[in-house]
Amino acid sequence: MATIPRPEYPRPQFARKEWQNLNGEWEFEIDYADTGLERGLRDRSLSGVITVPFCPESHLSGVEHTDFMNAVWYRREVAVPREWRGQRLLLHFQAVDYETTVWVNGREVGRHRGGFTPFSCDLGPVSQLGAKMTVVVRARDSQTWLKPGGKQSDQYGNYGCFYTRTTGIWQTVWMEPVPETRLLRPRITPSVADSCFRVELPIANPKSDWRVTAVLRDSGGEVATATAVTGTDFAPVLTLRIPEDRLRLWQPGDGQLYDLELTLADKRGNVVDHATSYAGLRSVAIDGYKILVNGKPVFQRLVLDQGYYPDGLMTAPTDEALVRDITLSMRAGFNGARLHQKVFEERFLYHADSLGYLVWGEFGDWGGCVRYAATAGQAQPDAFFHQPAAAIIAQWTEVLARDYSHPSIVGWCPLNETWEEIGDRITTLSDLQTAVYLAAKNMDVTRPVLDTSGYSHRIAGADVFDSHNYTQDPGKFANEMAGLANDQPFVNVNASGGSISVPYAGQPYFCSEFGGICWNPRSPEGWGYGEAPQTIEEFYARFKGLCDVLLDNPRMFGYCYTQLTDVFQECNGIFFFDRSQKFDLGRIYAVQTRRAASERV
Repeated sequence: MATIPRPEYPRPQFARKEWQNLNGEWEFEIDYADTGLERGLRDRSLSGVITVPFCPESHLSGVEHTDFMNAVWYRREVAVPREWRGQRLLLHFQAVDYETTVWVNGREVGRHRGGFTPFSCDLGPVSQLGAKMTVVVRARDSQTWLKPGGKQSDQYGNYGCFYTRTTGIWQTVWMEPVPETRLLRPRITPSVADSCFRVELPIANPKSDWRVTAVLRDSGGEVATATAVTGTDFAPVLTLRIPEDRLRLWQPGDGQLYDLELTLADKRGNVVDHATSYAGLRSVAIDGYKILVNGKPVFQRLVLDQGYYPDGLMTAPTDEALVRDITLSMRAGFNGARLHQKVFEERFLYHADSLGYLVWGEFGDWGGCVRYAATAGQAQPDAFFHQPAAAIIAQWTEVLARDYSHPSIVGWCPLNETWEEIGDRITTLSDLQTAVYLAAKNMDVTRPVLDTSGYSHRIAGADVFDSHNYTQDPGKFANEMAGLANDQPFVNVNASGGSISVPYAGQPYFCSEFGGICWNPRSPEGWGYGEAPQTIEEFYARFKGLCDVLLDNPRMFGYCYTQLTDVFQECNGIFFFDRSQKFDLGRIYAVQTRRAASERV
């Protein structure tokens, strides 16, 4: 029997025992002109094969076609387990880029727009599906659409900060049997101050006077239990209070987690649905210019992680590769990451939770905002933004809903490097930044929100303020960052020096992109920021000098160094693209891990 690629459970924070992984070989065909529906591709065998969940541009897919594809089709016969009879069947797609239509046995069962977030198709009672079913998927990814795509190239090849595209299925496809009345993904809110978790348990097709139960456990057994009656609320809230002797804080570098068991029972006490989850007890708070974790200042030594792989592109080749990226980062002295211009898969966040790794959740908006700056200028910004704005808002709220309960996430940042100059009109960019910022604030009151990373800040008094600064000379860098002491921090301007941000309002501040030092001893090709060092010792001196500027600034709560690995033509990683070692990690670690000025009490 062939080995299933990426066989691990794809949704660790809401897991059921019964499920089936549908990764592996699927029929596949490229539909260059997006005319496949008219040409009958839905109703016949396809001409090629592909290995799911890897996108057709990747080596691991077996296709490795890197030219533009306006649409791609998938087809597979799936056996439905007999023992699932009596339940409904859900077909899950963890991520498909970009606009997806799904047919089962010739019937359309679902549509979804967005390349980063999961969606599900309710196929109805298992008994109506037969022993086998035919699943057909069309993924449309037209390059004429204005859509959020992160760092995917809009040209034939890679260039600048843009890389090989991802089309179609790029995360796990799977299915599971569920009862008609069932648990939905919980929202888990930790409270360190009250020593408890609050668990919201939404229910599909709720019935009155049923019972939901949550049981919290650690290695010593049961810690707390709570029960609620359904019918008065679509999402009963259960409070799990932790005795003092069982308190275990989730800490940076120490991902202490509790197991969580969730049960739904009918009026007679019969268990109807059962799922498992986990939770980490930690708090994030703002104290003046500091961000506190569990009441203590923690300097956030973040690295920019773009989540690309030479053989899988946006898809990690194995689950172990996700763990390796986090452990490599920690070995270099980083305690977290900006998950940059890509919504990372849930398995990555599970490992970040388990390892105590701080992350900022971000969205892949560069398919809209940065290309407006590059191609549309200041002429008609609304003409560009009105199309992707609604998509960004809708898909951003899906990200917030999916990832709310992960303790590793300590901040949200929906946009990156929006460049528009402030002028005598309100534009769609201002509306967009307001919408995504308020969406995050209203869906999550437990974490700080940064309206955009670098450049055009639009929210006066937003939780956090930041800048991007790739100055390479440590002395000049220190002078540019020194104004923070007088509430006049370094603020990004546009190419002509025009104002693009609302004024700094005294909130926590960090340099969320810096460094990016080019070092590529394997080849003279590739690029980084500024002039590349001539020797390895010059690299170490520059790296230390730049980090020291930020570590020694008492008003700086953290930084984000560019970047964890080289990515194609970018040669500014701490590691090579294949994750092999570039530097003496002991020296890199020593520079970063000394106590920062803002951590001194």
